[in-house]
Amino acid sequence: MYIEHFGLREAPFALTPDTEYYFGTDSHRQALNVLLVALESGEGFIKIAGEVGTGKTLLCRKLLTSLPERMVSAYLPNPLLSPLELHKALAEELGLEVAQGATLHELRGRLQQTLIDLAAAGNRVIVCVDEAQAMPDASLEALRLLSNLETEKRKLLQIVLFAQPELDERLRQPGLRQLRQRLVHSFKLVPLCREGVANYIGHRLLVAGFQGGGLFRRRTIDLIFQASGGVPRLVNILSHKALLVAYGQGARMIDRQHVLAAIRDTEDAALRYKPLVPFLYGGVGMVLALEIWLLVYLLRGGTL
Repeated sequence: MYIEHFGLREAPFALTPDTEYYFGTDSHRQALNVLLVALESGEGFIKIAGEVGTGKTLLCRKLLTSLPERMVSAYLPNPLLSPLELHKALAEELGLEVAQGATLHELRGRLQQTLIDLAAAGNRVIVCVDEAQAMPDASLEALRLLSNLETEKRKLLQIVLFAQPELDERLRQPGLRQLRQRLVHSFKLVPLCREGVANYIGHRLLVAGFQGGGLFRRRTIDLIFQASGGVPRLVNILSHKALLVAYGQGARMIDRQHVLAAIRDTEDAALRYKPLVPFLYGGVGMVLALEIWLLVYLLRGGTL
């Protein structure tokens, strides 16, 4: 591939949420600070929302690696769980052996005792649920009931929901109003600005081992920003494809034509970029038509 061609150690724009490539945008930095402060204070539910590709999973994994030692974490990447499956998954994350025929009542009792024991040892339990917008209503309600477990001083369980904005719509339903009222903090991730896209691309190249100058020309970063809308996942996709195109042509720098080829090959980016093209050609067509009409008018003896 293009790794050796551009003097890289590894591919810089992979889509896997690798915390080594974590880039502290203003939005992510604020969200991480909110999470750490809220978890330190022992508050219940926290929600981090963001559109597809804004880096929720990477932020979740960064949080898990940033927790103090006394905080015991449980990570639930698959939200499509029934209440029974949810309790089983949580028990397994906390290191409990789960009998095949264990009932919901039995699992809840074991979880409660485990949480009490961990609290007595000075530990806090943090549960991070990724893609929470896909969790069934019954399981969201089961999470709320689990959050009721508490001592006289504090909650035994703190829950962080990472979700797309669709979760906000669901939480407006009357049946989930109790969960909505338990949210003590909500934070929304936003896309990168133009300067953020430039810094993001430079950061990932640096982590991947690039030691040269500017690999992406300024105008190419402008194009990537416009076509991606600042969404990190789309920035990764477009940058990766542009590198592939440049490598195929033997180029050493990423130029406009390489990014345009990447945009044409990326559906979501093309939707952002292509509407500009008819407008551009339409404007050119109107100017040409006006010039032709003016020329004919003058040839026929007209005056201005």
